[in-house]
Amino acid sequence: MDGRTDPDLRRRLTEGLYSEAMLLADEARSYFDLGGRGDRDGLAPVQRVAFSCEALKLTTRLMHVIAWLLTQRAVDAGELSAADACAPTRRLGDAPVTDGDMLATMPPRARGLVATSIDLHRRVARLDRTVADDMPNPAHLLHDRLVAAF
Repeated sequence: MDGRTDPDLRRRLTEGLYSEAMLLADEARSYFDLGGRGDRDGLAPVQRVAFSCEALKLTTRLMHVIAWLLTQRAVDAGELSAADACAPTRRLGDAPVTDGDMLATMPPRARGLVATSIDLHRRVARLDRTVADDMPNPAHLLHDRLVAAF
């Protein structure tokens, strides 16, 4: 996000994804904490454990996404440099892996929420790679400065 990407488009994209992530987080919390209890209680013991694990994985995915989007918002607001935003600690965290076979045994609503969180994380991961690729190479910048100086 060093200026090669249209800042207005980037900002709108970030805001749209942030809204989507927050809505999904609220929807997931509502389902896994409250509405899904009946679904969970109807599962076999192993599936109940898997259900709880998937809820945690979904939460982890969303927290990584939200943290990354907040970092991008800080860049857009001028509170953080684009270079600082590309530091390894501010990059998008890895998504926990969901076992497809186990997911297939989950109630439909749980499957849908998990699949949506996986899709959102994948989309943001593509943006994270794009942002990192847009950053100028420090060696090239130094070379350019040396060439300009001599």
